[in-house]
Amino acid sequence: MEERPPKKSFWMVPFTILATRGVLRDQSSRRKTMAISLGVALFLLVTGLSVFQTWLNPHEHPWRFILFWLACAWVTVLAILLALFDLLLVRAQTRAARKLLAEQFGREAAPESADKQEDN
Repeated sequence: MEERPPKKSFWMVPFTILATRGVLRDQSSRRKTMAISLGVALFLLVTGLSVFQTWLNPHEHPWRFILFWLACAWVTVLAILLALFDLLLVRAQTRAARKLLAEQFGREAAPESADKQEDN
């Protein structure tokens, strides 16, 4: 009888890497992720300063305070890094589009200038 290959177990790391690549490559999902992370950061900021103020008292519960605000900072930095990445991609796309347009208009202008030189 043939031996079957061992069944692969679900690993979180490869899934996370593939999901991250998908978010980074697709502009709409990247921007949705930015918006959601900004909303979560704003929600954490408001709730941390009002609703959870006594629960996050740094003198009574220092670890809660540190972990909560670290999570808030992490989500904020995620949104900032995604925004910077999106900005760089948009600039690169604009540069490529300008280069393509310059090449197209350069090709169209070249035959006209050659015809004018032949007439002279």
